[in-house]
Amino acid sequence: MGAKRVLVVGLGNMGMSHARAYERIEGFDIAGLCTRNIEETPLPPTLRSAPRFSRYEEALAALRPDVVSINTWSDTHADYAIKAMEAGAHVFVEKPLADTVADAERVVETARRTGRKLVIGYILRHHPSWMKFIEIARTLGSPHVFRMNLNQQSSGAAWEAHRRLLQSLSPIVDCGVHYVDVMCQITRAMPVQVHAVGARLTDDMPAGMYNYGHLHVRFEDGSVGWYEAGWGPMMSETAYFVKDVIGPKGSVSIVMTETAGGMKSDDINAHTKTNRILLHHADLDPDGRFARRDEPIDTADEPDHDALCEREQRFLLRAIDEDLDLTDHMNDAVRSLRIVLAADESVRTGRVVGL
Repeated sequence: MGAKRVLVVGLGNMGMSHARAYERIEGFDIAGLCTRNIEETPLPPTLRSAPRFSRYEEALAALRPDVVSINTWSDTHADYAIKAMEAGAHVFVEKPLADTVADAERVVETARRTGRKLVIGYILRHHPSWMKFIEIARTLGSPHVFRMNLNQQSSGAAWEAHRRLLQSLSPIVDCGVHYVDVMCQITRAMPVQVHAVGARLTDDMPAGMYNYGHLHVRFEDGSVGWYEAGWGPMMSETAYFVKDVIGPKGSVSIVMTETAGGMKSDDINAHTKTNRILLHHADLDPDGRFARRDEPIDTADEPDHDALCEREQRFLLRAIDEDLDLTDHMNDAVRSLRIVLAADESVRTGRVVGL
């Protein structure tokens, strides 16, 4: 099979990481790059010879790529993905898949109708430590209790990026899809109810938006979970990263020393790094004491952010070459989006939202 010609759209942190991944993978060729103000965008030497475009539709028509990699702001994801698949291209699209459940379902329907592959950027699904975490959590019995957060203290360029995201998405929507997806992978039960609250901690964002929130979700098997996310210069670095699952047989936790090695909460590598997994067994001996010691599982030798992006793109290539059935992958993306958007509705209405 010949190399797949890729149009990379959006060249922020994620887009640039994915572009570098395509350069490294035999089986992909960069057909072109597209972003607003393309002439002012600094590019690494390996990408400087690629055709450049500032308008997506122009790039799509001119290049007729085999694959379109969409790494733009979320309010363009659905439109760009549908146009790419209608033009015959397979699609990689960063999360969230869309800004509404209806638009996400339109994207999935287009993939089914056109027969094009649609891979959504759920990067934790390709992380060996997170895969191990989910595997262990499934052995703890049911129901589960999920405790998760990702707060980001941001300033400078990081706060500017967050403020741009806050034009359309709250933190519990943008980041929440990852961790709600983890909950759904573990329980596989249907979510039935969501409640959430939010706070507006600064006026340095659009009216009606909030930069801190937490959601509570209940599943039909009795599992429950919470997720918390906040962005901005006022956020605390204390307990910014909690990833914990509890079941009848014990618990499993991702243990991360706060600011280990100088890493801060706005460092993108901190969002996936695990440091180690701790498995706790609930078994008691005849004297009522713990029968087994906790088991630390070392995850020090794990991929960095760029290596994870490469794993995502290798999965895309395999999905195309081996004609993988992505039905569950697409449906799961819609499910996690449905939960976080219900949480956003709950924040804005003050009501519990049924699913």
